[in-house]
Amino acid sequence: MNSKTSRHGKPFFAAATLSFAATALLLASSPATAHAVAGDRVFPSTMAVDDPGVGDEANFEYGHQRVPGDNGDQSINTFSFEYDKLITSRLALSVDGAYVMQNNPTARGFDNFGVGLKYLLYVNAPHEFMTSVGVHAELGGTGSRAIANSFSAISPTLFVGKGMGDLPDSLAYLRPVAITAEAGPSLTTGAGQPNSFDYGFTVQYSLPYLQQQVHDFGLPQPLSNIVPVVEFPLSRSQGQTTGTINPGFIWINRYGQFGVEAQIPINSASGSHVGILVQAHLFFDDIAPKTLGKPLF
Repeated sequence: MNSKTSRHGKPFFAAATLSFAATALLLASSPATAHAVAGDRVFPSTMAVDDPGVGDEANFEYGHQRVPGDNGDQSINTFSFEYDKLITSRLALSVDGAYVMQNNPTARGFDNFGVGLKYLLYVNAPHEFMTSVGVHAELGGTGSRAIANSFSAISPTLFVGKGMGDLPDSLAYLRPVAITAEAGPSLTTGAGQPNSFDYGFTVQYSLPYLQQQVHDFGLPQPLSNIVPVVEFPLSRSQGQTTGTINPGFIWINRYGQFGVEAQIPINSASGSHVGILVQAHLFFDDIAPKTLGKPLF
C-alpha cells in the first residue's frame, strides 16, 4: 500500500542518491518475491497507483513536478513516506506523510498526515488475480498551514490486479504482462470544497516472470529483476480530468525494490513539464519475518 500526494527544495539528485543507497543495502541478488503474490505472480508496489496487496513494508518517494498555480507555474518537490503494518495476514494499517517544498509562492512544510486500512478480499492463484478494499483518511490541520489543507479527505478505494499467466502457449510471451487498477471517491469535509473521483491503472511486463515462468534467457543482473511499467494515475473533479502518464521501471527482489518513473501531464491542467518519481521500498515481511514483519494477530 502506498499513499499518493498530489503536490510534489532540494535537487532531485540528493533524494535519488539517498534512495538508491538505502535500497542497495538490501537489494542483493536473490529471487524476486514480495507481499502481493497471486500464484506465480508478484505485483510490485507501484509508485502512483497502489498495488492490490497488503504487507509489512515501508515506502519512500521523491517527486518533482511543475503544475499550474495562481501566479503561474509552480515547481513542487515532495519527499513522502508510508509505513504499513499487518494487523492480521489480510488486514494492514498504514500511516503516511510528506514534506513539500514549492515556489511561486515559496512555501515548505509537512502536508497533512494520513492513516488507512486495507483488507485483502480475494486471491485466485491459478488465474493470478487478487482484489482488496481500503479506506484512507487525510487528516485536516495536521500539517503546515503553508502547505496543508484545513479540512480532511476520506477515500474508500477498490484495488484489483490480474496477471496474464493463464494465457495459452501460443501467447506465452504475453504471460509476463500484468494489469493493476484502483478506483474510488475522495470525499472532503470542508464546506464548499469539491470532491473528486480518483482512479488509475498500470500495465507491467515482468522480466523476472519471463525468466522463471516462460523462458530463461539468461538475462544478467540487474536486468533479470526489472519490471518495466507504465502507470496512469487520474482524477476527475468539477468536470475536469487531470493526471499523468508515468513510464518507468521497478527493480525488485526479495527484500525490496527501487523504482524511477517520468510523469507526463495529460493536459495543461495537470502540469506544464515532465516530472519524475523516485522510490525506495522495503519488504519487512521478508527482511524480518519473525519480528518486525510478523502480523500482530
